[in-house]
Amino acid sequence: MLKTHKYKDLSEAQIQSLISRNTDETNTIEDRVLSIISEVKLKGDKALFSFAEKFDGIKLNQIYLNKEEITAIAQTIGQTQKEAINVAYQNIKKFHESQLTTEAKVETMPGVNCWREIRAIEKVGLYIPGGTAVLPSTFLMLGIPAKIAGCKELVVCSPPQKTEGQPLINCYVAYVAQLLDIDKIYIVGGAQAVAAMAYGTESIPKVDKIFGPGNQYVTKAKTIIQSSTQTAIDMPAGPSEVLVIADETSNPIFVAADLLAQSEHGADSQAVLVATSQEIIENTIIELDQQLAVLPRKEIAAKAIANSYAILVSDLNEAMQFSNEYAPEHLILATDKWQSITSQISNAGSVFLGNLTPESAGDYASGTNHTLPTSAYARSYSGVSVDSFVKKITFQHLSPQGVKNIGNTVEVLAELEGLQAHKNAISVRLQSPLIKDSSPKF
Repeated sequence: MLKTHKYKDLSEAQIQSLISRNTDETNTIEDRVLSIISEVKLKGDKALFSFAEKFDGIKLNQIYLNKEEITAIAQTIGQTQKEAINVAYQNIKKFHESQLTTEAKVETMPGVNCWREIRAIEKVGLYIPGGTAVLPSTFLMLGIPAKIAGCKELVVCSPPQKTEGQPLINCYVAYVAQLLDIDKIYIVGGAQAVAAMAYGTESIPKVDKIFGPGNQYVTKAKTIIQSSTQTAIDMPAGPSEVLVIADETSNPIFVAADLLAQSEHGADSQAVLVATSQEIIENTIIELDQQLAVLPRKEIAAKAIANSYAILVSDLNEAMQFSNEYAPEHLILATDKWQSITSQISNAGSVFLGNLTPESAGDYASGTNHTLPTSAYARSYSGVSVDSFVKKITFQHLSPQGVKNIGNTVEVLAELEGLQAHKNAISVRLQSPLIKDSSPKF
């Protein structure tokens, strides 16, 4: 059952306690991850084989699957599943292709032209989670924008399947690899995969930026790597979460289904209901119990629900106030009045509008990206997009007229900062015949 809190009765300290999630107060996770990173950095592939046996329960004979092996596994996919992946691929591709734009040059003053040009990040690491659920959808969400951006090398890591007698990756991941023209999949998971992509091993190339969600160990590894190496990360994307805002126009069946959709990701996921009446909360709890009972992953979902709660608010405006404080990865506005409150959204990873828009549509096939900031990082991070895979380099060009027009301004600003060499770099040009002998062009 969801524990219910009345928003108006909560102190600031209580609110902060509620919105905190996936904390590592005793540094237990950090200490373990630091040990794993150190082992991979020191021993390379040997450490990866050892961790596969220790954490995944699999004794690996190879660290990756090649293109021929991937193709063979992909051929076992069913036609229905193949068609569904194809539709998702096309929708995601179409949405992300619209993000690749060319910016116009700007003449900030006569003769001074500035602009930006896009360059792809050359080597990117894509982490595809495994564990209790293998996610080919995440492979689409990361691989498609990387390809659109023009990244030269995609290094893909995913934990090995634990099912005896089955291939080390499932046919759905293999089929997505085919669609993306991926040559190798490294069958490595967890914090050790992040470390391998950050430092490189005998088999796994070092990358410039690491992408992909994961559990608390993967997320911690990414944050440590970002602060201690030259390898960047997309965002801190940890255990999944959803916040649903519901009012008298919402459908408790839909609301419960949306809460459980996130809960089945993992025991450390969180589903928050923010409702404008106690009746909505009670009706949703009834539906939660009924739907949970028949879920194949009910034990996992039940643990997540136990870690979740409901907030009773007086109206939708108050609901939005709490939502912005929580800064959810996924925000569902389960109300017919969603248009009246969307302008109030300031912190959210991805938003789902109205009673007919479930979060699972965005998870799989609407076209938007499902790799999103969690744990309140939506206050400062965006979800993955084509922009995540590129750098935007600034350019500027000064004509003789431009040097004349901007020269005095640069000299004065450099002088007031006490940087004489900066001033001289302009002064010597102003004194040059190239500038003195030039005449303005009209």
